[in-house]
Amino acid sequence: MFRILAGRALTPEGWQDGVEVAVGDDGRIVSVAPGHGAAADRTVPVLLPAVANLHSHTFQRAMAGLAERRGPAGRDSFWTWRAVMYRFLDLLDPDDVEAVAAMAFVEMLEAGYAAVAEFHYLHHAPGGAAYADPAELAGRIAAAAATARIGLTLAPVLYRRGGFDGAPLAGGQQRFGTTRDGFARLVEASGRHLAALPADAGLAVAPHSLRACAIDDVGFAAELLPQRPVHIHVAEQEAEVEACLAATGARPVAHLIDRLAVDGRWCLIHATHMTPQETAALARSGAVAGLCPVTEANLGDGIFAGAAFAGHGGCFGVGTDSNIRISLTEELRQLEYSQRLRERARVVLASAERSAGRFVHAQALAGGAAALGRDSGALAPGLWADMVALDPDRFAGSGAGDGLLDGWIFTGSDAAVTDVWSAGRHAVRDGRHVARAAVARRYRGVVERLAGRL
Repeated sequence: MFRILAGRALTPEGWQDGVEVAVGDDGRIVSVAPGHGAAADRTVPVLLPAVANLHSHTFQRAMAGLAERRGPAGRDSFWTWRAVMYRFLDLLDPDDVEAVAAMAFVEMLEAGYAAVAEFHYLHHAPGGAAYADPAELAGRIAAAAATARIGLTLAPVLYRRGGFDGAPLAGGQQRFGTTRDGFARLVEASGRHLAALPADAGLAVAPHSLRACAIDDVGFAAELLPQRPVHIHVAEQEAEVEACLAATGARPVAHLIDRLAVDGRWCLIHATHMTPQETAALARSGAVAGLCPVTEANLGDGIFAGAAFAGHGGCFGVGTDSNIRISLTEELRQLEYSQRLRERARVVLASAERSAGRFVHAQALAGGAAALGRDSGALAPGLWADMVALDPDRFAGSGAGDGLLDGWIFTGSDAAVTDVWSAGRHAVRDGRHVARAAVARRYRGVVERLAGRL
């Protein structure tokens, strides 16, 4: 057991001063109580429950910054970016995948995330040839998580077709494709790799999208692990919505909710383009809206209807998606600021009781924990000890109550993060990941080799 003394901590009962958190050898919180530091192993100024990153494609971290030139058509979009991404992933071998994932996980921890849901759709070798182990690359993600000490929910992806028209997989997509039986074997084999990780690791399933999976395939994937989360990309692009309407007669979110039992197990990634009726229905379902504001801005996706969704009681969390920029503060700040631009108003995502910073942070805690199927999201006995410590001298704003969160999110950066624990694993100390040097050295070698070949 070890003990942390916080000058100020955010507990389920609110902000409290002089709090001691005891963590057991199993990585779970044993107690949260008033403390005076006599037996503390670590003393920090501010302690918060740490957010879980609910959506990541780690391999894309290595192509960050490589797709910022306008294409020959003169107007770029998500679809032209995707073509660059497909060319890039054809260069990656298993060692590359592991090295890049480890670096992304290190950066996530340094940003204040304690856990991540990896939406893992890179299954095969370039050209689509199968590895002897169908979960070879899933195993590399698990190994990277072990190196970084991050909590991992691995979400293997079912990818069946090239579009709503049933086109066969082509080009880079051939590294994603599986049959239903192949996907079941992939999930089982992924579980064997996760068995080597600490007890907080878990599985989810991820039918990629309605364009990559027919609705019956989505249902098949959801039933494989009936007690675990289901993640799916949906309504990210207007062209996707139009194609879904043409193929099914319904918009993507409505099609999912009408045809399947979408509930609190589900995480709908992006859900950017919804009607008011879809927004209300998604909120009522209990599913988490998985928002990735930095990536959505980078790709020009559009802006989620956050005010309406929150008004209906909807739950959301945040993810780093393409990992072009790994920053928890920027995801939360971009989320609120995008709503201000959409509504032409200030302090949009807030409540009578909670400031904007406190509101988006609380949503990210609850939504992330639900989307990962993880016992986390609060400093409370029995939950995993996912915790982040901040130095309030590194941002402006009030040092009292919710002003700490407002100051960190709206005036500060991830540089204020001094320590991060993931299920009790002390991964970040004094602002730096304990394995950064070795992980960064391996990652830099991969990036330098790949950059000239894209």
